[in-house]
Parts: sequence; C-alpha cells; structure tokens
Amino acid sequence: MLIVRATKKLLDRIGPPSLVEGEQSTTLLGQWYATAVFWKPQVVLFVNELTLLPVLMPLAPAATLLARFPQQLAMVLAAHGTPESIIGEELRQMSGSRVAKTASRSVVGIMNEFTYLAETYRGDSPAPDLLGLAMRLATTPCGPLYSKHVSPDRELDALLRSIAPPAS
Repeated sequence: MLIVRATKKLLDRIGPPSLVEGEQSTTLLGQWYATAVFWKPQVVLFVNELTLLPVLMPLAPAATLLARFPQQLAMVLAAHGTPESIIGEELRQMSGSRVAKTASRSVVGIMNEFTYLAETYRGDSPAPDLLGLAMRLATTPCGPLYSKHVSPDRELDALLRSIAPPAS
C-alpha cells in the first residue's frame, strides 16, 4: 500500500485524509510526502521519507494524482538505474493508496528546500523537464542524510545495494 502524507495545500486539491489507524506502507521505499507547487501548470513534489528522493509530476487532473504517481516513480527509479525487478515489485505494492496529513517536520523542511531549488533550476522555462529537475534535486546534500550517504541519489543507491548486492 502506498501512503502519501500531503500538505494542507495539496489536501485541499486531492481530498481529505483517508489513512485508517494502524495502516502501514507495504512498499520498499515506505511513505511519501507531497506538496503542491504553484507553477503554471501546477506540479506536485513528492519526497520519499526514507531516502528523501524527489519526484515531480503534473498535478492535473488532481483526482487521479495517486493513481498516476506509481508510473512517474517508475520513470525516476529507472533513471537512477534501479533494477526492473525492484521497480516492478514496488509498483505491485502500490496497488492501493491512502492519504494522510504530514507528520515529519524534517521531511516538510526538505520539501520546502527542494521547492525553492526547483524554482531556481527551472528558470524561465514554461514547460520544465520534471524528470530532469527531479534527477538534479536528488544530488542535493540534505542535512538528515549527512550521517548516512549525504544526498537522496546516494541514499537510494545504498538502499538498493543493501537488498540486492552487485554481482561479482
């Protein structure tokens, strides 16, 4: 099950929380945090709670956002060199989804930093390359990861190596 912890400004667009007490994420990457970014057109920034991996995608249509997220995540994971078997399993685990309010101020702070950086990186582009922006944001050093692997892309790589060590 996919669990997305959304900010109030995103909940206003996609609907109220639907997480039932005791429900847990069944995905390898765990919970995701999300916020609306008011560009034209509007986008959503997702940040993984475990690795701080960012994913950007169009908000519209808001009603299908959670149904569309797994495919966007698959593109980002593939761009990071994630094995297809792991991507496939992650997508299978995301068959159901729930929305909840944010719970970690640290991850919300990272989302705010990524939003600021994404705004700077996209410049004046009316149609920014969301995958390219997500890949660039993933190289950003993040305070919560300093004692581990420093940036989301390295944290994801370390997680993947821990579950599927490279062949010798």
